[in-house]
Amino acid sequence: MKKSDHYKTIAKPAPETLFKDKGSKFYGYAFKVTTEDEVKDKLEELWQNHNKASHICYAWQLGKRYEHYRANDDGEPSNSAGMPIYGQLQSFDVTQVLVAVVRYYGGTNLGVGGLINAYRTSAQMTLEGAQIVNRTIKTELELKFGYDLMNNVMRVIKEKNLVIKDQDMHLDCKIILAIRETDLNQIKERFDAIFGVKTKVLKD
Repeated sequence: MKKSDHYKTIAKPAPETLFKDKGSKFYGYAFKVTTEDEVKDKLEELWQNHNKASHICYAWQLGKRYEHYRANDDGEPSNSAGMPIYGQLQSFDVTQVLVAVVRYYGGTNLGVGGLINAYRTSAQMTLEGAQIVNRTIKTELELKFGYDLMNNVMRVIKEKNLVIKDQDMHLDCKIILAIRETDLNQIKERFDAIFGVKTKVLKD
């Protein structure tokens, strides 16, 4: 689990890649995912599109702090497919990503070494073709205050160039800000210093 306040992911699904070895074909895919349910949906889609495939092996990494991962060999020899794919997720330092490799058996056994090379190469080609982007981890800060404090609050928002994610302006006002994690405490203190403003940190 990383302590950094930013992470790398892919902007959109990567173009399909194809790696061949001794008649076997390995089609590589990378998808942006945020939950295990999304992973499941993408894998079901792949099986529908490749219902004659021998194996669909995969690895995923989830969480903005790289908290969760899984690798699956789908019947290939242990650690010959899923872990080499996961190794490429680590090499490219990406999260919120599923990489799946669809294999069509070509009639010749590749051996464990050959399989490791094929799945690793396929995953590498796929991530090389993906658009990798940097994202900042932001935490939401809720502000509640009377309308008479609007100018004071907006002055800080403008001065610190803060992003307003949501707002509800009536007699009692509520603003939700998206704030870079490393700046959170300093920004919160600024608003806490305005008498009458209530602050609350929301979970990201």
